[in-house]
Amino acid sequence: MRFLLALTSALLLAGCAAAPAQPAPAAAATGKVYNDTDVMFAQMMVAHHTQALEMVRLARTKAVREDVRTLAAAIDVTEADEAKTMRVWLESWQQPPSAAADSHAGHGGAHGTNADDIAALATYDGAQFERRFLNMLVAHQHNAVEIARMETGSGVNPGALDLAGRITDSRTAEIQQMLRYLETL
Repeated sequence: MRFLLALTSALLLAGCAAAPAQPAPAAAATGKVYNDTDVMFAQMMVAHHTQALEMVRLARTKAVREDVRTLAAAIDVTEADEAKTMRVWLESWQQPPSAAADSHAGHGGAHGTNADDIAALATYDGAQFERRFLNMLVAHQHNAVEIARMETGSGVNPGALDLAGRITDSRTAEIQQMLRYLETL
């Protein structure tokens, strides 16, 4: 009997020690598992993905190399799908699809690509386009990794954490691939 009582107590204590972190008060009150970091991650990444989609869609007609066009097409499909998923999260969390322009100033800003630089990219063609495109996209995807790391460091939503991990892995691989492409230009 003492053995069973001790075993039961040990299991209960172990369960308490392994309990997941509690969601933020707002999440607990609504029964939804997310915190401010999850919201910020989704809002920032939707805006970030929108910029990436602008850039990769230019490659359809402006890139010369098939491998660059193929990479851009793959990024287009992936990031459009990810953005759609994050918009659904924000809606289900009853959060705005984007934050106020200055709301991310405390952590270095929105980590986006300058709209004027994207507009300038559209004026180039061929090898000149590819060089500028790849350089811009390397920097852009590096920023995506930084945003994803913010989520994995402080987020609580399982879906957002999973997506952030996948973004870190895939964008890091894309950066390496683009750097190899740049070596051959």
